[in-house]
Amino acid sequence: MSFKFRWNVYADQPHNVALKKERLRYHLKHTASYFGLLASNIRRAVPVLSLYREYRKKMYEEPVRIESPVALSVSPSEERAEEVLELLKETGVRKTLVRIPSWERGKLDVFEKFFKLLPKYDIELTIALLQQRDDVFNPSRWQHFLEEVFSRFEGNASFFEIGHAWNRTKWGVWSYKEYLKLALPAVSLAQKYNVKLVGPAVIDFEFHLYPPVLKAIPFSKVSSLLYVDRMGAPENLQYGWDTSRKIALLKAVVDGSCGRKRDLWITEVNWPLKGAGKYSPASGKPNVSEEEQANYLVRYFILCLTSGLVERIYWWQLVAPGYGLIDSRKKEWRRRPSFYALKTMVSLLEGSTFTGKIPHPDVMIFSFCKGKNNFVVCWTQGAPCEYVFPRRITGMLSRYGKEIPFKGDRIKIDACPKYVFIE
Repeated sequence: MSFKFRWNVYADQPHNVALKKERLRYHLKHTASYFGLLASNIRRAVPVLSLYREYRKKMYEEPVRIESPVALSVSPSEERAEEVLELLKETGVRKTLVRIPSWERGKLDVFEKFFKLLPKYDIELTIALLQQRDDVFNPSRWQHFLEEVFSRFEGNASFFEIGHAWNRTKWGVWSYKEYLKLALPAVSLAQKYNVKLVGPAVIDFEFHLYPPVLKAIPFSKVSSLLYVDRMGAPENLQYGWDTSRKIALLKAVVDGSCGRKRDLWITEVNWPLKGAGKYSPASGKPNVSEEEQANYLVRYFILCLTSGLVERIYWWQLVAPGYGLIDSRKKEWRRRPSFYALKTMVSLLEGSTFTGKIPHPDVMIFSFCKGKNNFVVCWTQGAPCEYVFPRRITGMLSRYGKEIPFKGDRIKIDACPKYVFIE
């Protein structure tokens, strides 16, 4: 069943136009496919659970080299393209993702103009291809879209992500079998144009969709839009699962489904902001203050990257009124706290080695070394707490990279991550 597609220009996502009763009717009609999905997961349950236990046991116990895993999505701006790229450069990030919706096929010249600027800034590009409901019913048009994008931008992009958040009906796909109909033609076209595919771009904590899709599609990189914003802080539990456990389970599902270890990317994550009104992509609880967003950004990246299970994370996105690192509602764009938090994190973490997590009941303490420098990143999930470092403190930086005065080896740690340098 098709519905008129409506795009929310303020929140950068579709409106959910399908009625609940129509969605329910569709799912009841295709009940058999869900039994197939269940069977696919049951067959892999033993190896997945075995891998999950293995990954959880090793998590934060082994050194992890942090090369350049931090990435930041952008949207092309015809009027301020150079400004967007200068701001991206300022963060220190050199990997970006740009969405190309199938319904903007007529604007490929705009994308091409923007992509031609990227080599000047030494930025690696991944392109995410977005679908709508009509693409499911008009597969030839979708395939022509794929071919045009691959042929036109194969020299610009390192990777192409196929589909987007398709396990949400507002994005136009109502089952994993419908997604496969969109993704399968990309395989032969990718071979034709010698491009690499990323997918399946499942959003949120719905890992049961990976086994049947990964069996059918040989993605070069496996991707997830692993949002945890609905639970508030990244350490908070959802049905008993925090971010660390979710990462371990996702990696176990991916590797167990494929029978080998696969590179895992998180290609979209953010926290929407309070007070953003129509620009926020969510309502109610997920919205946080700008200070909380900056804290959660750092904590999410640290938890994921030091696990050794995630190769790359893209924050969505650089400029957006309702959730971006930069507020663009006024002519003069404003850098939010999260902008400076990401910038500081990139400057300190990239090129470092995570050496271990220090056990503590109230404080999260992650140790790193970079050249001759040893430092920890620390914060609390709840109330502030004083901590005495066993080694002499030589310096301390705030989330923004500003020096924090200190005396002795006892410091106060709170929800805002700090970088503490030690002998």
